[in-house]
Amino acid sequence: MVSKKGPTKGSGGKHRNKLRGHGPTPKAEDRVYHKAYRERKAAELRQMADPRLAARRRAAKFAAEPGDLVIGRNAVLEALRVGVPSKELYIATHIEHDDRTREIVQLAGAQGLHLLEADRLEMDRIAHSSNHQGIVLKVQPYQYASLQQLVERAERKANAMSVANTEARIKARPLFIALDGVTDPQNLGAVIRSAAAFGAQGVILPERRSASVTAAAWKVSAGAAAHMPVARVVNLTKALESLKERGYYIIGLDGGGDALVGETGFETDPLVVVLGSEGKGLSRLVREACDSIAGIPISSMVESLNASVAAGISLYAVANARRKAATGTQD
Repeated sequence: MVSKKGPTKGSGGKHRNKLRGHGPTPKAEDRVYHKAYRERKAAELRQMADPRLAARRRAAKFAAEPGDLVIGRNAVLEALRVGVPSKELYIATHIEHDDRTREIVQLAGAQGLHLLEADRLEMDRIAHSSNHQGIVLKVQPYQYASLQQLVERAERKANAMSVANTEARIKARPLFIALDGVTDPQNLGAVIRSAAAFGAQGVILPERRSASVTAAAWKVSAGAAAHMPVARVVNLTKALESLKERGYYIIGLDGGGDALVGETGFETDPLVVVLGSEGKGLSRLVREACDSIAGIPISSMVESLNASVAAGISLYAVANARRKAATGTQD
């Protein structure tokens, strides 16, 4: 029908918006008014109450948090005795206590750790092993320093000694030890301990192909890791070059060197001693960045020394050379 105002819409046109769809029909279990929805919620509550599933969830949460695990009574006791920074201590329910576990609980309480009980299944999941002896310790991730922080801290100490006597000034000159390809955390811990013993101001590690400061390294360091800053760098060669630009000298420790440790002539300067792994030694680029390659005189019956042993000898040699320079004594 045509009118003066033009054609009129039919009823379908008038109510077109009302006829539009609202998407797919929700599943029965997603409709709050449906019986299937109530059944699903009841099943979820039963599942949440299942102790085995609850243990699995707690174990998964524990494993997802950053940090290293120390497992077993002796290992946990040693870690707590040397003060490894820790977060939580898990103890098996109905554990048979002995002198070790009693001291563990006492130390954990004194250090303010969270003490949590778990059943055997949960402990197995947390430790990824059944050989945990009912004790698992969660260690805090180690806080690495930056290379800049190491340098600034060492140079502040050296500058503070500029008005002191000559002996103190020479002994306070910056000294770092860098590791190239040392992957054993126990070796790293021993190096940190030697660095603290002989007056080094920091340890430098590459981020790749290198050990990290784990609970194992911390324990071997006998607590020295709490006071000895460790820096991680992306590229060790570039880090050494940047230190050379600041006036540091680099001594590489390797067989067939052109000098002996402690006799390179750089000992009383700001110094970095670089050690390689026992098998491969220094990498080519790191070796080329060194101002001198020094060796340790050893018997021909021994091919090489462990990295931590070599670190202790070389750091002692540097400290001894500085002492002689400060006091003016000779051999």
